[in-house]
Amino acid sequence: MANASSLALAPVIDAKPEIRRLAVSDLSASLRQGWADFMAIPTQLAFLGVIYPVVGLLAARAADGGQVLPLFFPLVAGLALVGPVLAVGLYELSRRREAGLTVSWRNAFDVFRSPALPAIAALGVMLMVLFCLWIASARLIYMATIGETPLDMAPGSLTEFVQLIRGSPHTTALVLLGNAVGAVFAAVVLTVSAVSFPMLLDRHVGPALAVDTSIRVARKNPLVMALWGLTVATILVLGSIPLFVGLAVAMPVLGHATWHLYRRAVN
Repeated sequence: MANASSLALAPVIDAKPEIRRLAVSDLSASLRQGWADFMAIPTQLAFLGVIYPVVGLLAARAADGGQVLPLFFPLVAGLALVGPVLAVGLYELSRRREAGLTVSWRNAFDVFRSPALPAIAALGVMLMVLFCLWIASARLIYMATIGETPLDMAPGSLTEFVQLIRGSPHTTALVLLGNAVGAVFAAVVLTVSAVSFPMLLDRHVGPALAVDTSIRVARKNPLVMALWGLTVATILVLGSIPLFVGLAVAMPVLGHATWHLYRRAVN
């Protein structure tokens, strides 16, 4: 907690930090460091405790049919948009381990005593707004392609919904447009949050400077950050395939790796 105390006493920094040029090797190195942090401080049980209730609730609601079914995939995919908020505790664990402090999974909750908590909450609200906009956009795309299904013909199960989608002549448009718009939302979230949340824990800065720094990192390293976004998406998809079990490892490793990528990108 020495870091938290020093942050509380220090004035808020307004000066823009120096941004480093990143290479592809920095991504692989960050992932290796993230894996090392995860192996040193396993948190998979905690993530299973979060992932399964959320996904289970969505799946159970979708199984009842109705208007939730068309939004089941956007809702699950959209969880990645708020992932940076869920990973804040992981950044704290990596920060402590890097500083040579004693580390336990319980230290992830130290962020609730951090002076950066209000700024973290503010950025979290921003990501929640983007998440809601994504869900609204997904519904509009569904309405514009598949169209509204009459209540007496609405699918009553996930199987019936899949059959409805497969039988529609507009399925290709739904998939292409949905993925394109989803990619835009993902790019926006990556740009504004790639280093902003770790920076709030590491330095006594305001949310505006943290977001500005994240944008500057993306501008200086567009190709590398695009590859990082693709890497994150790929790992999350692979982790989702076996009934979402893999996310209990994928999400912590990516969270730890994000901290190390921040340390490489911001001087």
